Amino acid sequence: MHSGLTQIIQNAFADSATDVFLVAGELPRVRNEGEVVVHRAEPVGAEEMAEFWAACGISPETHREADISWQPPGGGRFRVNLYHTLGRLAAVLRPIRNQVPGLADLGLPADLLESWLQRRYGLILVTGPTGSGKSTTVASCLDWINRHQARHIVTLEDPIEYLFENRLAFFSQREVRQDSAGFSAGLRAALRQSPDVLFLGEIRDAETAVTALHAAETGHLVISTLHSSSVAETLDRFTHLLAGETSGALNLLASQLVGIISQQLLPRLGGGLFPALEYLQNEAATRRWIQENQLPELQDHLRKSPGDDRCSLLDYLVAATRQGFVDPEVARAACPRPQDYDRAMRGISG
Repeated sequence: MHSGLTQIIQNAFADSATDVFLVAGELPRVRNEGEVVVHRAEPVGAEEMAEFWAACGISPETHREADISWQPPGGGRFRVNLYHTLGRLAAVLRPIRNQVPGLADLGLPADLLESWLQRRYGLILVTGPTGSGKSTTVASCLDWINRHQARHIVTLEDPIEYLFENRLAFFSQREVRQDSAGFSAGLRAALRQSPDVLFLGEIRDAETAVTALHAAETGHLVISTLHSSSVAETLDRFTHLLAGETSGALNLLASQLVGIISQQLLPRLGGGLFPALEYLQNEAATRRWIQENQLPELQDHLRKSPGDDRCSLLDYLVAATRQGFVDPEVARAACPRPQDYDRAMRGISG
């Protein structure tokens, strides 16, 4: 492979980029603090991109796109999505990291999440749009277990984003296609590997959703992600996945769900990114609303009854604004109903 392209990639990540974007004939770009900017003044050559695909073991003649992990000769390991755009070869890269930040360092409710992670069974959902930091939050959760509990953690990802070193816990990290045919098959197989904790990179279909719930029911702590932007939307998407299943599926979700944390990343005043959160611990009243699919009641409870175990995105954004973490216009734009943000900032509740 062309050594110049490898150097561009490694230099970009050394300069704190979170993603690198490569398209044949275009200037290479990087994502830095949420913004996509040009990284080099010379475009990537078509031959360079063809060599890169070949180095990743993927033929552009037989694949339109592919998710893989790639390790260059110089070290490091990267998550790579290969694709075509207007007939040209392209790639987006993200580093697979070894250093995992702590829960508190990420600005997460550490005490609440640690209480969830001490459960012996149940389902924890980490949700948010693409690029919202879900993978880092999950990695921080798994690292906390690794440092505090002697358990077997089986992960199933597409592809792996963080590599873990065994401490108190023992990891079996598995990658879809390389180590397993798919999420559903990999999850079924994982249940025969004597796991205590299961991490599924994403719940994508009804079969995986039901298998995850049954895994939680039979004594495993299951952690997974969904591309949903709030607690209510997460439950709505999950219940839609269960729509074609047995009538007891919602009961299973209501009984096995430990909690949901939804997040998005916003520009922080003074530089960097700020995690805007919404979270809910599933308890007696919320179990009934989930079982009966009464999501408006649950959302109302989240908004009007804040506590250590629950917080709405609106309340979080208002607090972040008043404490000087985010610009008011940024916070307002991140709120699903900006008029609610305006009212809350004026001290009007409800």
